[in-house]
Amino acid sequence: MRKKIKKPSWPLKAGLLAALGLNVFSYAETPSVQPVSAEQLQLQKDQQQYQAYIPQSFVLYEALKGDLNKDAKADLVLIVKSTDSKMNEANQFGEQVDRNRRGIIVLLYDGGKYKKVMQNLAAFSSENEDGGVYFAPELVPYIEKGLLKIHYAHGRYGYWSYSFRLEGQDLRLIGYDDSSNHGPYIDNKTSINFLSQKKLYRDNINKNNDDAEPRFKESWRRIHAAPIYLSQIHDFDELTLSALE
Repeated sequence: MRKKIKKPSWPLKAGLLAALGLNVFSYAETPSVQPVSAEQLQLQKDQQQYQAYIPQSFVLYEALKGDLNKDAKADLVLIVKSTDSKMNEANQFGEQVDRNRRGIIVLLYDGGKYKKVMQNLAAFSSENEDGGVYFAPELVPYIEKGLLKIHYAHGRYGYWSYSFRLEGQDLRLIGYDDSSNHGPYIDNKTSINFLSQKKLYRDNINKNNDDAEPRFKESWRRIHAAPIYLSQIHDFDELTLSALE
């Protein structure tokens, strides 16, 4: 009958390793390798595929596709990010973060490749900006019904969103929407149509009573705003539209 060999216990193994002059803890725990997410893998593929359209000293932050010129072909929008090492700064917690700004490149599908329409390489702040007592707004670009949407999500405080339409060799701002919230409750909402030059303001008259259903008082106003184009926006953080008259 074969005798079963008992495996040495952890204290015994530790003693043997120490006697051999080896680091106990390097053998006790093997560092775990963080898995690469599906989003990271896709970003790596997109970086390689669209490298020819990305300027030097920039990297791809996000790629999105959708029809912008109504030809039933998927056009391409690249969100890119500068790689200037001088923009690595300490945040409010003393951590080193990348404060390089982000930009946008719009390309139209053209016979198996893409043709650049416009670019604005510093329109958006870094994703690592300080949010004060709350996190910084999250940039969420997407293409919907032929329009490029630049959406900022700010959690419990609401959102604001810009709608751009292709016009010549640029994209023109044709709509703006925002919602000012406190938690799940809406205080007020604004919607602007830059083509008709009209602004709708909806104020929740029950905003001070969280137990009541929201009831909105609507007011319309005509505005006077010159055309705004994506290529000309210096900084989206400074683009204040809800106060337009």
